Amino acid sequence: MRRRRRPEALLAALLLLTGAPALAAQDVSRPDVAAPATPDQPQLALFGTIPIYWGEGDGMEDVLAGTATAHWARALLEQHLALHPLATLLAEDLAGHHALLIAQPRVLNPAENVALDQWVRAGGRVLLFADPLLSAESRYPLGDRRRPQDVVLLSPLLRHWGLDLRFDADQAPVRQVREIAGILLPHQVSGTFATLPESTGCVLQGAEILADCVVGEGHVVILADAAVLDLYHPPAGAEEALLALVQRALAPTGSIKQNNDLADPPDLQPVDKAVHNNP
Repeated sequence: MRRRRRPEALLAALLLLTGAPALAAQDVSRPDVAAPATPDQPQLALFGTIPIYWGEGDGMEDVLAGTATAHWARALLEQHLALHPLATLLAEDLAGHHALLIAQPRVLNPAENVALDQWVRAGGRVLLFADPLLSAESRYPLGDRRRPQDVVLLSPLLRHWGLDLRFDADQAPVRQVREIAGILLPHQVSGTFATLPESTGCVLQGAEILADCVVGEGHVVILADAAVLDLYHPPAGAEEALLALVQRALAPTGSIKQNNDLADPPDLQPVDKAVHNNP
């Protein structure tokens, strides 16, 4: 049995893989942009409706007062990365960034779809959580625009990358842990991917829950589930899984083997089949 690697050790390996250049200074007058980090700190832009950066609260008043419910993933990622939240995915927002984590995004407008695709093809790295039916808890009721997007709607972009996102409404609502390319991944009520006939750059893994795609000069890792980012009830192993996914997404495309595994995957104890846990 192999020892489980601490989250800090996973990010140490990540820093060796990214080689991310320092970014230009950010416009700190904008509420959606954080202050610039030190030049030697790897950068990760954030976008999406899961409140990784700001936490879940009643608007900026809660954020400024420190009364918003902080997301555990922010503290974890900021141990090693400088996070830069984005409000839109237009070309000017993506310019200068090397890596991007997208967590259950809202519907993208046509300009954002085009800008994100062009940015990826020019060498961008993306970790995308695209859950067709989000199972994570929120303090806000259905229909509240502050609530994370319950159903992700990214078909135009995914199809452009050669993927079709599907969902089985009859699956049991239980958490599972599945080994996917060396990552012990908690998931619940997941979607699945299918590759379209014209797809040439995507490999599917973990019962088609994860798609690993080379798009132009860029690299996109897409998960048809977001249970690992549950704010209030994170599953066991969520920290290790998130860091391993970030490491995988930010890895240079040249470090991916033909079977789409990293040359040096995270040292996590594998399991041979899905293990059911309590919901």
